[in-house]
Amino acid sequence: MKVAKNDSELKIKYISRKEKSEISNSITKNWTDQAIRCYLSNCNCTDCSVAKGNYSFVCQMPSVIEILLEQIGPPEQNKINKLLA
Repeated sequence: MKVAKNDSELKIKYISRKEKSEISNSITKNWTDQAIRCYLSNCNCTDCSVAKGNYSFVCQMPSVIEILLEQIGPPEQNKINKLLA
């Protein structure tokens, strides 16, 4: 596990690429709204509502995004358009 640190000193724990086996495969089967937001921000934690929420879980999105791109490709444009509308 790593801790990312951005300009505002926000500390975000996330699962590194080496620990992908720890990620539930149920969250890597399709693009969720949160995954699309993360993808569109290029995994920029400073723009993430989850990172700002002080949750007790470890963020898996950078690794989830990588798996989604490998397994099913980028999110469909219509899903992106709907999310941004």
